[in-house]
Amino acid sequence: MPVTANQLREKEDYQQLILERLKEDNSYLIRSADKYNPRLAMDTEVLLQFLENTQPDVMERLRKFYKTKTDQTIINFINQEINKSSRGLLDVLKNGVEFDNGATLNLMFRRPATAFNPKATALYNANLLSVMEEVYHKEDERIDLVIFLNGLAIFTIELKCNTSGQNYEDAIKQFKEERDHNTRLFKFKSGCLTCFAMDLNEVFMCTELKGMSSFFRPFNKGSEDYGKGNPHNKDGINVSYMWEDIWTKDRIIFLIERFIFVEKKEILNPDTGKKRYSESVIFPRYHQLRSIEKLMNDIIDNRTNCNYLIEHSAGSGKTNTIAWLAHILSSLHDRSDKNIFDNILIITDRIIVDRQLQNAVSSIEHKLGQIKVMDDKCTSTDLADALAGNTKIIVTTIHKFYYILNQNLLGNMGNKSFAVLIDEAHSSTDGTLMRAVTSVLSGEESDEEKTEEDIIREEIQRNGKQENVSMIAFTATPKPETIQLFGTLNDQGQKAAFDLYPMKQAIEEGYILNVLENYVTWKTYFHLNKNVEDDPELHSIVAKRKIARFIDLHDTNIAQKIEIIIEHFRNNVAHSLGGKAKAMVITSSRKAAVLYKQEFEKYIASHGYPNIHALVAFSGKVKIKDTEYSEPGINGISEDELPEEFNKSSYQVLLVADKYQTGFDQPKLAAMYVDKKLSKTTAVQTLSRLNRIYPPYDKKTFILDFKNEYEDIKKAFEPFYKDTILFETITPSDIRHVEKVIDGYDILDAEDIDAFNAYLYKEKRTSKDKSKMWSLLDKSRRAFEKKTQLEQVEVRGTIARFLKGYTFLIQATSYENVDLHKKYNFLAYLIKEINVGGGGNDFDVADKITVSGFRQEKTSENNSTDVEAKPEVKIKKPKPAQPEVVQKKLLSAIIDEINAMYDKGYEPDVASKSAMQIRDLLLKDTRLKVSAKSNPLEDFKFTYEDSVEDALVAGYEQNMDFYTLLLENEELRERITNVYMEEIYKLLREGK
Repeated sequence: MPVTANQLREKEDYQQLILERLKEDNSYLIRSADKYNPRLAMDTEVLLQFLENTQPDVMERLRKFYKTKTDQTIINFINQEINKSSRGLLDVLKNGVEFDNGATLNLMFRRPATAFNPKATALYNANLLSVMEEVYHKEDERIDLVIFLNGLAIFTIELKCNTSGQNYEDAIKQFKEERDHNTRLFKFKSGCLTCFAMDLNEVFMCTELKGMSSFFRPFNKGSEDYGKGNPHNKDGINVSYMWEDIWTKDRIIFLIERFIFVEKKEILNPDTGKKRYSESVIFPRYHQLRSIEKLMNDIIDNRTNCNYLIEHSAGSGKTNTIAWLAHILSSLHDRSDKNIFDNILIITDRIIVDRQLQNAVSSIEHKLGQIKVMDDKCTSTDLADALAGNTKIIVTTIHKFYYILNQNLLGNMGNKSFAVLIDEAHSSTDGTLMRAVTSVLSGEESDEEKTEEDIIREEIQRNGKQENVSMIAFTATPKPETIQLFGTLNDQGQKAAFDLYPMKQAIEEGYILNVLENYVTWKTYFHLNKNVEDDPELHSIVAKRKIARFIDLHDTNIAQKIEIIIEHFRNNVAHSLGGKAKAMVITSSRKAAVLYKQEFEKYIASHGYPNIHALVAFSGKVKIKDTEYSEPGINGISEDELPEEFNKSSYQVLLVADKYQTGFDQPKLAAMYVDKKLSKTTAVQTLSRLNRIYPPYDKKTFILDFKNEYEDIKKAFEPFYKDTILFETITPSDIRHVEKVIDGYDILDAEDIDAFNAYLYKEKRTSKDKSKMWSLLDKSRRAFEKKTQLEQVEVRGTIARFLKGYTFLIQATSYENVDLHKKYNFLAYLIKEINVGGGGNDFDVADKITVSGFRQEKTSENNSTDVEAKPEVKIKKPKPAQPEVVQKKLLSAIIDEINAMYDKGYEPDVASKSAMQIRDLLLKDTRLKVSAKSNPLEDFKFTYEDSVEDALVAGYEQNMDFYTLLLENEELRERITNVYMEEIYKLLREGK
């Protein structure tokens, strides 16, 4: 391309701009490239200058010892220490070098935690940053820019200018193909800490240069549309944050001191079962650095006054983010130089502390005794001791807090301050367990005599935000309740995450895969027959559920699905990832998992398949035909060993029932076979087991779903694709509404509630007091039992909703009402006393029906990667319970309805034609026409739902069986008729 007079070029313009800014804004020394020593990857003049300026006494001592060879001896000794496999550049920078005569030289001075020590501040300010351009790290190989800290090369940069026709990809290619990674500058651990490839718009980084297998990852802020890249910078270049922020003295030393570390990983050879260790340098991604700094700055100002929600997608490096944050918060000081937290707690919802999280926390440099991991050998008493002691960082499970609360293992904790970091907050924030955390940590004491009302108010306060506790919750899929508890108000007055790294950005940056790319749905068709002479009348809904379970576990159904799964895996999946690909099968129950495993073994044995084997995963024990099964019993290994065994080449398929649907990180998982209904957060969490990348392979994912519709699954992903915002929450008036309904049931007495609470809050209760409490509860129980069974179902359901809604309200807000809390206490005990009978539900269908004509048919293939972000979510408000009306039907009628849905005689032609008939009737509906012209779509849908039922009645004679089914099955009716809603709205609105 010919050069024009005003062309912006790499060296003459872009490179010089960076040098100018580093010098003018960050006080860099601009050094000539001929000062670079390629054997040492140092600028020795600057190194010696730094040592003389900061440690003259030590240098003088060394000069007496080494005489005229002092400078050369020091430089060579530092180089030897850097080159040691046990140390490296990072360790030398952090900890200095110690000579055999006892003299120690620091190669970097850390920023002091407080301003109390002027000498420490002066030494920190004496750190020297310098930069060279056009550096020959070997003959004929030149690096655009090299940044040095105190004369030691720490960063290398290859620049490309987009207006010259090149971009960051060319810079990456240059690093991979044209730079000898065996030179001292790029030697792993001893050479530079990070290589940056950047153009005017994007930055990528690599911590270990190794030719074509070098892995460069984005170091970008993310675009305005929540995707990859950087936002437009109206005041300059889009990557100016690198020299304005990242390459400043404060940031570089902060990175070296707190973030960059060498991770040692245990790697299992899946073929031999032998373990080895590999090392890698960990450098934070931009969003990790940003989120931690945002949290630091806010906590410095607000101390323990706030809670925080960090919504970081899967693939965000959440484990390292939590580990970094824990260590930084452990020594954080406020504006008055006072330590903020006494203890940092990292809480996970898993029964056993996640090993990856445990290793990450322990890998970061720390003092002996600073960290305590509550592994499976530790008890809740050990946790209580750690909290009461001086351990700074404690890693534990949320369940141990629950035991502490129940066993009253702690006294007053209110004199200490805590930061609680919650891993996987979508599931860790269950009401009872979270109350355990706040109750344990808040413990306030007073010398004043407390009234019953004082005690109740304190209990309400302990269940909500505590003055001495700041909670920081991490999740990729925040539920509305989680956003309410931990979210921050945005400028629209809605609660959202304090920091966001969205799924869309993670996918576009290549950290995770879009699991919806290859999604195939199948449907099971069959025909039911009555297998008894009589025609019993059964509870319709219960009977249908029992029949569905019967179908799920039918031998023929499972055998057909196993054949599809195994053959699909063998032909389409097994060869990928270099033959290492694995699959997960999601079954509907523990019993189903066992039957799947049995059929799996039978199928591979009958077909002589030697290279496909399965493990099964479920909790507890399950009995099938008088035989008891457990996961360890079937697999022949302990539950703890399963993840490691599944990683080996011996096993390809994992059959699960609930277990491992969340929190299981196995990057070789490439396919999932779903035989269970999934919804909302559970769907996203389960399917996201597939989204891990597996370098260097170009992994593709595949989902085959027997139970869910693709559109429903896609809707489940929509709230988490970009940002997630709480649109609607629970208010006191919602709780009051349910309270009034409960009062209307006439089973409670206000005086009884007051008396019960008086006994409840007595410091010491006698046996007589307890007897009186049981008597008060029994009075309400007897009133409850006078109601009909249907009324009992409604009353108990409404009480349960009140309890759940009220618990959430006092956790999420500062709402206090003593009388309402007294009622809550009474009802919390009463609900344990009242039970609702089975109501005729105790019957078996297996001996009453037979099933034939099983057939599995593919219904859709979806390859679109489009997910429409719909960020607004709302909390389900507590409402009075509306029990299912017990509608009894003859078994033959129930069978006819099910056959209408699943017998091939109805699918797909009859259903399709009938649905089109409904559409035509709706287009003729005058009332619907008026609604479409005068209402937005969200209001039109209410009229539409009424009109659908009218259309079904009007067209009843056209297809009695199918229309009866739709009138009685709300879920099926909505699924079929909603397909046409937007089309009908548009046509009627346009007057067509």
